[in-house]
Amino acid sequence: MATYTLPELPYDYAALEPVINPQIIELHHDEHHAAYVKGANDTLEQLEEARDKEAWGAVNGLQKNLAFHLSGHILHSIYWHNMSGDGGGEPLAADGVGDLAAAITDSFGSYTGFKSQLTKAAATTQGSGWGVLAYEPVSGRLIVEQVYDHQGNVGQGSVPILVFDAWEHAFYLQYKNQKVDFIEAMWRVVNWQDVAKRYAAAKERADVLLLAP
Repeated sequence: MATYTLPELPYDYAALEPVINPQIIELHHDEHHAAYVKGANDTLEQLEEARDKEAWGAVNGLQKNLAFHLSGHILHSIYWHNMSGDGGGEPLAADGVGDLAAAITDSFGSYTGFKSQLTKAAATTQGSGWGVLAYEPVSGRLIVEQVYDHQGNVGQGSVPILVFDAWEHAFYLQYKNQKVDFIEAMWRVVNWQDVAKRYAAAKERADVLLLAP
């Protein structure tokens, strides 16, 4: 039985035009995201077989594959909902996202400072990766993370609430090799309502990370 399934898109392929064209959305979701789901399920089956046979020669590679594919699935599942054709702009209290807006100011000094940091983090990932706004439960603040591939260079326990996909398959058909242009355009489709819900949910679950009994 498959443990992970490919989620449906919350909009049609053309919903994010002109920032992201329909061909990219279709290929990105139906092919790339689907491959991460399959990879995670296949790796779990291989790990089950290794347990049954007590054959652990490939365990390092299998654990790395599971982290890669599972993290790819999770980040993409957030990514689709982080975007909206009606999104963009700055999060404001008048739009019902005041708690998020205040947290951004508290954690980064200003929305402008936050936007600049996340843009640079996403645009300067070496090779493939993500720029991520995450809730860090130990300090109770928001942090920006630069994720290599899908799973590296993150603070353990942090909860991603806004993710910018900086892999080439997210933009190359439309933006060619201009990753910075794509990241700048992404701000026009950020769904702050979704980000605010994720922030609220992360705060409610902050006590699940126990550093001491």
